[in-house]
Amino acid sequence: MVLEPVQCPDCQSVDVVKHGRSAAGKQRYCCRNLECSRRSFILNFSYRGRLPEVKAQISDMAINGSGIRDTARVLKISPTTVIETLKKSQVNLNK
Repeated sequence: MVLEPVQCPDCQSVDVVKHGRSAAGKQRYCCRNLECSRRSFILNFSYRGRLPEVKAQISDMAINGSGIRDTARVLKISPTTVIETLKKSQVNLNK
């Protein structure tokens, strides 16, 4: 049996404990580092639109002038996910 240490995606701390399960049945973890801004996280997302890399690509594509449907088609995610991510990131397209 091999044990892999779980690290927090923000602070890289290994002081992490299990914190229940998500609605999709994925294991949820809790970072116990007090200085960390992220308290709960999931390592293996079941939907690509939740990955931090995809969210960064959405913002980059929006800044470069790609439309919502085009971004969704290229990244293979829902247009609704693109819209919600842009609302949350507050990308100012009027620059």
